[in-house]
Amino acid sequence: MLSDDVLVLLRVAAAAAAERKAFHLKAMDVAAMTSLADSFLLCSGAHARQVAAIAEAIQRRLRAEGRRPLHVEGERESEWVLLDYGEIVIHVFSEERRTYYGLDGLWGDAKTVSEEELLVQTEHGGRT
Repeated sequence: MLSDDVLVLLRVAAAAAAERKAFHLKAMDVAAMTSLADSFLLCSGAHARQVAAIAEAIQRRLRAEGRRPLHVEGERESEWVLLDYGEIVIHVFSEERRTYYGLDGLWGDAKTVSEEELLVQTEHGGRT
């Protein structure tokens, strides 16, 4: 079960991604499966430029919440950008890379938070 703090971070990140027209948003509770993070957030963009814009929007929104990534990978190529915030790791994919790497299936046993649950209204303003 994800903590309230982790769920808030996921919702803030998901809202930023959705504002940049990310699609196939999905959060996975992986805490019982790995020590890497409590949750993964996966989302897709149609092309490299959109992937980069989504990743930038997420970083900007989380920075406004006082959070900075511990590590970022893939910004130059923008086919798969990984944003590591400790408790959550955000994967922003091009459609092709998401299909190729198959994280949805690889972590298929993880409990998921649906796109609808991620994009609910909260006190953080707007859809978060």
